[in-house]
Amino acid sequence: MKTELEQFIIDFVASTKLNCLPEKYGGSPVFSTPKIGIASGNDPIYEKFKEVVGSGHLTPLELWLACKQNETPASNLRIISIVFPYDDKIRKESKNTIEIRRGLILPQEIYSMARNYEKEIRQETCRQTINFLKNKGYRADASLLSVDNLITKGAFHSNWSERHTAFVAGLGTFSLSDALISDVGCNIRLVSVITDAPIEVTPRKSDDPYANCLFYAKRTCKKCVERCPYGCISENGHDRMMCAASYGRVEFRSSRRLESTLKPHYRRVNGVLSQQFPTPTGCALCQFEVPCMDKNPMATE
Repeated sequence: MKTELEQFIIDFVASTKLNCLPEKYGGSPVFSTPKIGIASGNDPIYEKFKEVVGSGHLTPLELWLACKQNETPASNLRIISIVFPYDDKIRKESKNTIEIRRGLILPQEIYSMARNYEKEIRQETCRQTINFLKNKGYRADASLLSVDNLITKGAFHSNWSERHTAFVAGLGTFSLSDALISDVGCNIRLVSVITDAPIEVTPRKSDDPYANCLFYAKRTCKKCVERCPYGCISENGHDRMMCAASYGRVEFRSSRRLESTLKPHYRRVNGVLSQQFPTPTGCALCQFEVPCMDKNPMATE
């Protein structure tokens, strides 16, 4: 079933009109070919996430029940993690940044548009994947569609981390910038679907959470440090609070210059659904023109 499911997802992303930028940007795809990995619902690493992500992070069984599904042993559950690599055209054009004024650096418009359009693609991919599984007689749901996002005072996290789930599913490991370095790079988006379908689990190549990062593996690179114009990344890692402040300024200016063509986004925080402002347009300056942008640089080591 894993091979059939992956091909179904690949075909859907390749054919859906949602996966297209506006004609102003050539109408080219937002994402290239996606990849999937499968995690087991009883993988003990999920318990560790309550420490490393946040106490509110759900286990697969807790997520399953939060999605209003019937009780079942955690070992019966599978989490389908999906990696969406940005299209090569977006990656190539985004290597150059835009300096609005001294001290304010923005990503290229094509990336801001792609980052704005991508959520609908991921949401619909979840719906299509759920329908695929239901048509085969299994139950399925997705945190992106069902579960409230959680923000706690002094920190920023959801109650279901797509990056950490991708790690469990053998799709990649973390970087100095906190991005997930997959076999198709760190310039990606992620989503997951939980199901009781007995799909074969993807083995992890390494339990080392930083195995794919040149800095942690070989003490070299640090290109993401150089690429962040706001000093949010250092040898000590990623300063999330500083990044959030800088990210807000970048999104505000990017959304202002593109507001006539952006799609509105809505997010449920602590049970309240509201429109996001500024409209999400991303940053990702640290993900372009770096060795892990479009590949795992440790793959040949």
